[in-house]
Amino acid sequence: MEKLVVTGKTPLKGEVTIGGAKNSAVAILPATILIAGTYTLENVPNISDIKIICDILENMGAKINWVEQNKLIIDTSTIKSTKAPLDKTSKFRASYYLIGALLGKYHSAEVGLPGGCNLGARPIDQHIKGFEALGATVDVEQGKIKATSKELIGNSIYLDVVSVGATINLMLASVLANGTTIIDNPAKEPHIVDVANFLNSLGANIRGAGTDTIKINGVKSLKKTGTYSIVPDQIEAGTFMLAAVASKGDITIKKCISKHLESLAAKITEMGAVVQDIDGENLRVIANKRPNKLNIKTLPYPGFPTDLQPQIGVVLSIANGTSIINESIWESRFQYTAELNKMGAQITAQGKTAIFEGVEKLYGAPVYSTDLRAGAALIIAAIAAEGTTEIHNLEYIDRGYENIEQKFRNLGANIKRIVE
Repeated sequence: MEKLVVTGKTPLKGEVTIGGAKNSAVAILPATILIAGTYTLENVPNISDIKIICDILENMGAKINWVEQNKLIIDTSTIKSTKAPLDKTSKFRASYYLIGALLGKYHSAEVGLPGGCNLGARPIDQHIKGFEALGATVDVEQGKIKATSKELIGNSIYLDVVSVGATINLMLASVLANGTTIIDNPAKEPHIVDVANFLNSLGANIRGAGTDTIKINGVKSLKKTGTYSIVPDQIEAGTFMLAAVASKGDITIKKCISKHLESLAAKITEMGAVVQDIDGENLRVIANKRPNKLNIKTLPYPGFPTDLQPQIGVVLSIANGTSIINESIWESRFQYTAELNKMGAQITAQGKTAIFEGVEKLYGAPVYSTDLRAGAALIIAAIAAEGTTEIHNLEYIDRGYENIEQKFRNLGANIKRIVE
């Protein structure tokens, strides 16, 4: 077992370069199934979730060669099975993208029910509804999802709830379908636009990604080769922006997309820190005082992202006054507050609402990551706290952050990974 040992209280200063978006990469890798060819992907985050999806694809027959730390070549022309290994697909949430890609290309898919962080109920009914609207037969039994079709035919699909996963999955399934598919009430997150841009670079005909309606005109085939670079990770960028505020630091965030971070930048400014948009791809966050209180409600993009809620919760735990967070996406997102309370925070969480009575300082303590973003939040808390903090359950953090302790160390944090 590994743990992070962090000694605060350290104002973070310097520059950090943002990697590729996890949420894009875990969808784009399965999307390469649609080309049945050889493709080069750049700016791929070298994290455990990516290694799992690569392992699954290789198990199905694909050939993957990491030619650099963040660059790989994938050959999906050698895929020999439309059945994904159940023991592996059950380990993380994004395995369901295999269904859309396999169904779109081979009209058959068998994938284990997805796992991932325990954030409460995460149904896939909107995925199934969409697949069935395209003409597929879907069965859920014995811990797996089976989807088959003689052919997929474009249709109009209205998503009852805004779902990132369903939006991407239906794009994957409909790219090679006969006719036109229209997705109403889709999610608009940057990684949805990135997946659409990737598919369009292959010859797909997708319009409207990032808007209220996505229109996909089915094509006969896609290009068999090419190169694509994954979009920067807005959540990693936001994590370091909030670390600057919590630690009263001065951090320049390099190779991000500032437009993707507008809702966060607005909240950071409201808390009394300074956000400087240098050129649309580089941001600077400067904080030299205790943050102001504020209220937040998480919402689908372009609202405040749920994946940054634990990180800003750390900031609010040491803010001047009482703050409230309303979590509208995941019912179990507040599990991290119990860990912050071990460090001296005064947070009362019930259901989808948490009240943060700001304290002047946090103190080091042994704490445990409860999910990916909670783990990142605990690192921020440990850097801002007095004393030494031990953070356990690092497997959650490693799912979505590449070399996170080294990046924080480069900013001046006293952080090290220890094997117990």
